[in-house]
Amino acid sequence: MLELPEAIVIAEQVGTALRGKRISSVSANHSPHKFAWFYGDPGNYNSLLSGHTVESAMPWGGMVEIWAGPTRVLFGDGVSLRYYPAGEKAPPKHQLLIEFDDSSLLVGSVQMYGGLWAFPAGEFDNPYYLIAQQKPSPLTDEFDYAYFKTLLEGKKLESLSAKAFLATEQRIPGLGNGVLQDILWVARIHPRRKVAALSDEELRTMFRSVKSVLHEMAEQGGRDTERDLYGRPGGYRTRLSKNTVDKPCPVCGTTIKKETYMGGSVYYCEGCQSP
Repeated sequence: MLELPEAIVIAEQVGTALRGKRISSVSANHSPHKFAWFYGDPGNYNSLLSGHTVESAMPWGGMVEIWAGPTRVLFGDGVSLRYYPAGEKAPPKHQLLIEFDDSSLLVGSVQMYGGLWAFPAGEFDNPYYLIAQQKPSPLTDEFDYAYFKTLLEGKKLESLSAKAFLATEQRIPGLGNGVLQDILWVARIHPRRKVAALSDEELRTMFRSVKSVLHEMAEQGGRDTERDLYGRPGGYRTRLSKNTVDKPCPVCGTTIKKETYMGGSVYYCEGCQSP
């Protein structure tokens, strides 16, 4: 799933690979998917995008947006994006295929769910998109400890866990359940730990971990559990993920565990992260 580090990496790759390319044709909803979401009628995507030239790409939280003239193409966190140079064939199943005048292709595919939205600039009011544009990225100076503390204001801390605080309600766009695992491991905080029970020093440690881990993930090309625009796994080796469950913790040697929590999986080390 696209989260903030992968969105940054893929947006940069899209900008490098596609900037200046003219869109020649678009096929949307070629392989119908119950949980593939479009803006309006996907049958209109070809007329909406054809003839426009890619100018740039931007990451917004866990989303990637492409600017093509007066039109925008936005990919949600559940979309797999792949670039195919001229001469390479696209996969038979896809939800969005953009062909350029040099015969190269950009393909968006959905497995579980995902949005592939094409729309005139300024006409899309998706709340996740708008919030991601408004809030500061954790990789900026604007995201400082004073700002981090404001995210706790007015919350019912007695019942709010570390996972719920960091990875729900779009408090930090692009910080989802995937990147959460290593952030909490580095901070030595269990995902079930109540935020109300954290000391100021623990909150500061959590804040520093959010910034440092996300920066490291982005700098190293995304996580090794995800793939970039060219289908390559990221260079960041996850400490807690599907790749390391039931293996020894790299710090203390305790076996890494996996549990279901809040509708998803959490990974943790009992030796480093006491509940």
